[in-house]
Amino acid sequence: MAAGAVAGGAGAVAGGAELTVVVLSPTDPMTRGQLRRMADLARDEGYRVRWEEARGGTTAPFHTIGGLAGSLRRADRIVMGDPFSRYVQLLLTITRARELVVVDDGTATMEFVAQLARGERLVRWHRKGGRPGARDLLFAPVSSSARRRLTPSDRRRVEVFSSMPVTEIPDGVTVTANDFAWTRARFGPPRITQSADLVGTSLVETGVVDGDRYLEAVRNLAKAHGATRYFAHRRESAEKLHRLAVETGLEIVRPDLPLELIARRGPIGRTILSFPSTVVHTLPLALAGTGVRVAVCDIDPTWLTDTASPRAQGFLSGVTGTARDVHRLAAVSPA
Repeated sequence: MAAGAVAGGAGAVAGGAELTVVVLSPTDPMTRGQLRRMADLARDEGYRVRWEEARGGTTAPFHTIGGLAGSLRRADRIVMGDPFSRYVQLLLTITRARELVVVDDGTATMEFVAQLARGERLVRWHRKGGRPGARDLLFAPVSSSARRRLTPSDRRRVEVFSSMPVTEIPDGVTVTANDFAWTRARFGPPRITQSADLVGTSLVETGVVDGDRYLEAVRNLAKAHGATRYFAHRRESAEKLHRLAVETGLEIVRPDLPLELIARRGPIGRTILSFPSTVVHTLPLALAGTGVRVAVCDIDPTWLTDTASPRAQGFLSGVTGTARDVHRLAAVSPA
């Protein structure tokens, strides 16, 4: 086995038969909190966890990279959670591992595999179409090096472990499906309530969807389906969530664990409403056999901001269209 590293999340670094989970801690409080809880779960499962304050000041990256360099060079296998992360890409330039594994159940996985297949530079989908900034140009050599390392060769095996559907699979890349078997075995089954729950998204924070249009859509969706709780995405702003609570009457829940685990622990609504996001792919797997219905509401093109990527609508439609075992709802209209 081996070890790996993940920016903004957890990764693994290993030598011999040992596995070390490395957390490159982000600055966002909600994400840090979730990672703390997940780190505790990893320890409970018998794994060694190394928490790195990788963004804790100007000298933190040097300490983190210096401290991990030896393990990264010795590792035979590296597991990473975010290949778009500049931090992860920088760490990839250090390793000589013969096996690289990307473990990610986010929508970005779909774009990562497609970009790798087309030989394109690695750019998050909501930024694609814009002109590269000064930092992008400065970091371009590192990003190019990371892309080459993530391309399979006679000396290196590349695997993607994900619940997300991928269509353009690069030659030599192994794709393994995550069916959430561990989650189902470890948690639940949950108690099911008669009401509906609504899952939030950070599309406003990433500049894709207009904030006023989003609030209106949430209000109408909750009213139409009798939703009482709103599970916030970890990157949603406190200001937006306060406004949602005041103007919709929804109970705002900020989960301290990923929603798949929260849902399995319960209680959870009989219907879960979502906009296009990761959960329309993961929740049906995590909640298989419980009778919970997952329903997705498409993003109306009129909700998009003027600065949204030209690819935004097509990408979000693809997220919905490729989801299995979900009910599709028409985009909600103004009351």
